[in-house]
Amino acid sequence: MDLKLSPVAPSALARPTAAPRTVSAGTEGGFSTALSGALQSLSASQAEATQMQREVQMENPQVSLEQTMVSMQKAQIGFQAALHVRNRMVQAYTDIMNMQV
Repeated sequence: MDLKLSPVAPSALARPTAAPRTVSAGTEGGFSTALSGALQSLSASQAEATQMQREVQMENPQVSLEQTMVSMQKAQIGFQAALHVRNRMVQAYTDIMNMQV
């Protein structure tokens, strides 16, 4: 899972002078878009690790065991992070559903 941070200019940290814009469900950059992108990246990472495992098992000299192990660890860490996010979302949903109105 590749997360890239873009540098922020000091002027961007100042308070905005315009009214805050509202975010609708159809705009790009929303939570669902970010979650979908993260899950696709996680899937690609797992597919890469699986492919590298096959290549090592087939004794491909271009793929080293070290590269394969690092790729597998990246995929495992990404999966654990996704699992924690899912558990937090389920807990938040449960908390909201149990609130008294």
